[in-house]
Amino acid sequence: MTIQPLIIYNTLTRQKEKFEPINPPFVGMYVCGPTVYNDVHLGNCRTFISFDMIYRYLLHLGYKVRYVRNITDAGHLEGDRDEGDDKFSKKARLEQVEPMEIVQKYTLGFHDVMRAFNTLPPSIEPTATGHIIEQIEMIKEILNNGYAYEVNGTVYFDVEKYSKEFNYGQLTNRLLEDLIANTRELGGQDEKHGRLDFALWIKAKPEHLMQWPSPWGMGFPGWHIECSAMSTKYLGQTFDIHGGGMDLAATHHTNEVAQSQACNHTQPVKYWMHTNMLTVNGTRMSKSAGNGFLPGELFTGNHPLLEKGYAPMAVRFFMMQTHYRSTLDFSNEALQAAEKGFQRMMAGIKVLHSLKPSGTSTVDLKTIRQKCYDAMNDDFNSSVMMAQLFELMRIINSTNDGKEKMTQADIDEAKSMVQHFVFDILGLKDDSSGGNDNGLLDGVMQLVLEIRNEAKAKKDFTVSDKIRNSLNQIGITVKDSKDGSTWDKA
Repeated sequence: MTIQPLIIYNTLTRQKEKFEPINPPFVGMYVCGPTVYNDVHLGNCRTFISFDMIYRYLLHLGYKVRYVRNITDAGHLEGDRDEGDDKFSKKARLEQVEPMEIVQKYTLGFHDVMRAFNTLPPSIEPTATGHIIEQIEMIKEILNNGYAYEVNGTVYFDVEKYSKEFNYGQLTNRLLEDLIANTRELGGQDEKHGRLDFALWIKAKPEHLMQWPSPWGMGFPGWHIECSAMSTKYLGQTFDIHGGGMDLAATHHTNEVAQSQACNHTQPVKYWMHTNMLTVNGTRMSKSAGNGFLPGELFTGNHPLLEKGYAPMAVRFFMMQTHYRSTLDFSNEALQAAEKGFQRMMAGIKVLHSLKPSGTSTVDLKTIRQKCYDAMNDDFNSSVMMAQLFELMRIINSTNDGKEKMTQADIDEAKSMVQHFVFDILGLKDDSSGGNDNGLLDGVMQLVLEIRNEAKAKKDFTVSDKIRNSLNQIGITVKDSKDGSTWDKA
């Protein structure tokens, strides 16, 4: 078996490129984390679950990954042009608490959701408020290099001056003239030199709850400078992978590139990666459209658009069925199909552990393993890999039915593939027995099947049929074969 080189689609160049880390085997990866003034939404979850899979695969390949995912807990304004209130301060006023209580509440909630989806924690999870000094120092350097200006305590990035030397729209392939033409007039913000200029540091009003001293007076950082400062601190002036949702590319990531180049005179990131959007029944998911729902609502089914609740692993399975750069459409039909697919996979894995080896083999598992690697090496194509894993499940069930033959080496190879691709890389786990009761249902069902088998041996088919039919009524199916009986949740 030969593992092909890893190929990644680079948003910056708009093409697939061979992955060649700057300092192998070390890989630096930065993903824009949540703004914790509210519950994390499913669009964020899709991004974090996708990059969790990418992180897992890089680790599987033997890379030493420093995965940095930040927490935005300051400087995120309501408007898109550096106007409006800081969202954390506004929420704190409404709830009459300290802003950091808001931050703590929603950070803990975010971590709970990530645990439910079985994501690995990042190597480092820095906060914006914990890196004010680094942000101020970066702003000072940008000012010294001539790419920013200060007006009345607020520091702005000079986009048009920067654009004379660098391509401001390189990440999204947009011309500066088009960007300016599509930007509204400055209106009351005439202290800016240009329409596209954005704030690096914002002067705070006296009543503003979150503010810090700086060379330009009391204020707080702009949203974009936070990620530039934290990624530089932990990964260096140039690092391997920067990820986030595609909605961040046009403004947030574009401004990150500009800031970092203006400060360090080098491209900050080698490979830019973006996940695609979520839709609901073909319509873009949003709160204003009334079709946006939170993870908790998805798990419980407590939303008008949901027919029932869906377990976290079924939702993760659903997300893994679609390539991270493809649109993902939520519907009850799609979620229920994914739920059944996840249950079939877990049932197949259960059957695998009960197989008895044959002296000969009729299967070719090495080809399936190679195809799994080929899929993942082609820009982390989990959708194609999933199809190969279902082929593996088909072989397992066919062997259990006596139609195929697997030696002990085949069985060991299948178990290895399940561990590597299903559990280690896709990050799935069997949650059918309910959290802390893992294994309890297995033990109970083993006892029930033994009683049923004893009844069959005594030709007491009335009892054996009653056990099978009663289990079926509560959602558990029993399947008999020449090697014994197995069960699964219907």
